[in-house]
Formats: sequence, structure tokens, C-alpha cells
Amino acid sequence: MHRLVPTPAGRTHLVEQGEGPLVLLLHGFPESWYSWRRQLPALAEAGYRAVAVDVRGYGRSSKPEALDAYRMLELVEDNVAVVRALGEERAVVVGHDWGANIAATSALAHPEVFRAVGLLSVPYAPRGGPRPSEVFAHMAGGDEEFYVSYFQEPGRAEAEIEPDVRGWLAGFYAALSADTMPGPGAPDPHFVTRGGGRLVDRFPAGRPGWLGEDELDFYAGEFERSGLRGALARYRNMDRDWEDLAPYDGAPVVQPSLFIGGSRDASTMWLADAVEAYPKTLPGLVGSHLLDGAGHWLQQERPDEVNRLLVEWLRGLPD
Repeated sequence: MHRLVPTPAGRTHLVEQGEGPLVLLLHGFPESWYSWRRQLPALAEAGYRAVAVDVRGYGRSSKPEALDAYRMLELVEDNVAVVRALGEERAVVVGHDWGANIAATSALAHPEVFRAVGLLSVPYAPRGGPRPSEVFAHMAGGDEEFYVSYFQEPGRAEAEIEPDVRGWLAGFYAALSADTMPGPGAPDPHFVTRGGGRLVDRFPAGRPGWLGEDELDFYAGEFERSGLRGALARYRNMDRDWEDLAPYDGAPVVQPSLFIGGSRDASTMWLADAVEAYPKTLPGLVGSHLLDGAGHWLQQERPDEVNRLLVEWLRGLPD
């Protein structure tokens, strides 16, 4: 069932299936509630009220004009508002990619609402260290620029993506999928060449097995209608987030937690130290799983395994 519910910045679009304890599903970039299409019925069948949202700036959710309306704590308040609008007091929150960061921060800031947290692809790493913009600026050298830095200037990435949204999305999904990502020695698609380079210049040919015509049509239609500004705004608030989250510097997420990563996912591999630190940063960790041979789009590449792990974890949570 599709619904629009009131949130601080306007309205959040969500898709709901099933009855029982609430499980809130948060997508990443550049995705949609649709990224959870294989999890919604599985969770509903297992006895849960599964709700997948379009994060603020995406799909049919509101898209504020102000750039700072997309800061992390604003998105956290959207999640609290969704839970309340659905008539619930508490929920389990599960996120993938940027959704994993939003889910972890939601659990950190509102433990009275979010009783457990599941993270896919992007490990939890507490706030700390230098400003993110400084960190990402040093991740590239010579004639290369890291994609997060490339995304910072409003309009720059949009000029690459929006003339051919469908083609760009297909290439981006392929670049991070296990069955189509570039092989050893190929230019890394997480970087652009300085002085006019584009991400698309490094995308591989081919289409990942999980991405059929219908799936690509859906994603392309959503972004052709909305543009990419709202989605890219998440990257453009990382330094604001660093300032906003100063009270949580180094803080652990203590609720029961789950992590699932892919062995071929750069997001998981880059943050291997964060996974090793889980005994301190996620003291309530119930399970940490690395899916052999999986890429970044875990719940779409390996839906059956992800569904099984989610349901097993959910069933073991305290009421």
C-alpha cells in the first residue's frame, strides 16, 4: 500500500506490507523505496509490518529547496515522524548505503523509538576525526578526484547525469555490482579524472543480472521526474552533519544490531577497520555477515540471503 505521511519537511512517501512489529527500511544513493521490493513481501510473510520509504529528496517524498534541509538530523526526524504517523511508538530500522548511516544515526539519536538497527553495505563508524570534506579530498591524488568530492558542487554532477539519467544509472549500478564491476587494473569508477573527467567515463559495459528492463525503467522514471538535486544534497551536507553530530562524538550504538556486507563491495572493504571496531562501537551486535562474491546492491543482488538473515535476526530480537 502506497501512502504519504506528514513529516517535518513536508510529506514522506512510503510503501507498506504486512502486520506486526514495525520494520522501517531506508534506501541509499541513487535508489528508492523500490530497492526493498524483494524484502517487503518476505518480511510481511514472516509477520512484520514492513515499510519502505522514499528518503527526503527522492521519488514522491518532499524535496525542500534549502540545501541544509537535507542534513542528517533532519532525515532522522523524518523517520521518527513516519513511525508516529503509522501509529507506532517503536520500530526496528534497517538501512542500505546512505540509508545505513541514517539508520545508525536514528538509533543513536532516538533510542526510545528505534529498538534495533540493521546496516547493509556501509559499516557504522562513530563521528570523529577531521571534517569529511578534508578526509575525502585526501582519498585521491595526482590527476584523480574522489566521487564524494566530485558531488559537492551543486550542478556539477547533475550536468553529467541528467542529460541521460537512464544510461547513467545503468552504468552506476553496473560499476558497483559483483557481476559487472570493472576488473583489476581497470580505472576505478569511484574516481573522476581532474580537469573535466566524468564518472560515466569509467563505467563498465553490460547490465548486472539483477537489473532488468522493468527495474531500470522504474529507477530512471523516478529520477527523470525529480532530478538528482535532492539525492545529491545528502553528500553536500556531510560537513554540516559533522558539526551537528558533535555531541555524539565516538558514541556507540547500543541497541541490538546486524551488519551485512559484500566481499566485493568497496564501501565495506574501505571500512574494514570500522567492522573490526564493532565490539566497541556496536556492543549490541547480534550478527556480522560478509556475503562472498556480493557487490554493493546487496538486497537486490542477493535477496534470498539478505531476507533470511534479516528474518532470523528480527525473530531473535527482544520485544
